[in-house]
Amino acid sequence: MGKIINACGLTCPAPVLLVKDSVEQNNDKEMTVLVDNGSSMENVTRFLKSRGYTVTDSQEGGIFRLEARCHQRVGNDSQPETKKVSRDTATQKNLVLVTSDCLGSGDDVLGGKLMVSYLKTIKEMGTDLWQLIFVNGGVKLTIGSSPVLQELQEYEKSGVIIFACGTCLEHFGLTAHKKVGGTTNMLDIVMATQLADKVITIS
Repeated sequence: MGKIINACGLTCPAPVLLVKDSVEQNNDKEMTVLVDNGSSMENVTRFLKSRGYTVTDSQEGGIFRLEARCHQRVGNDSQPETKKVSRDTATQKNLVLVTSDCLGSGDDVLGGKLMVSYLKTIKEMGTDLWQLIFVNGGVKLTIGSSPVLQELQEYEKSGVIIFACGTCLEHFGLTAHKKVGGTTNMLDIVMATQLADKVITIS
């Protein structure tokens, strides 16, 4: 089907960037994308769908094959998913970047308790809380054993956008254990921080 993009062996965000160039520079309406890990598969699929493509996937021998087709005009007109928010435009868009499962340094047990307390209390931001992005050790808070899983799931239901870094999930062997939010890549993270009114880094 159309152009073939072989992104196997590439790390985040290279697969998405290759597909992005094909969409925005070449206006390719049909393409086949090959990736070799679940995170890249999810990231590329989400990007293509945000640009109006339908995507079907299959897997064989550890390789994901994504068949994408677009029946509308493609290019720069469609906006990436990070711009699609259901928030009142009058509110401030706060992005919280969680880089660890502990808050502060000195004692990890205490730091873990402080992080749990912070994430349970962050609801006090109200509608200003726009996105929660978990990177590095922070992705451990998105899995089934997370002490704040219920709170994060409730935030997501209320409209807060939650993402976990795909590369980080793979590094810790947690890709299959994520129970809340989507899987993201560095391109999406960079764009989200650019769009946010305020970026708060928690570590």
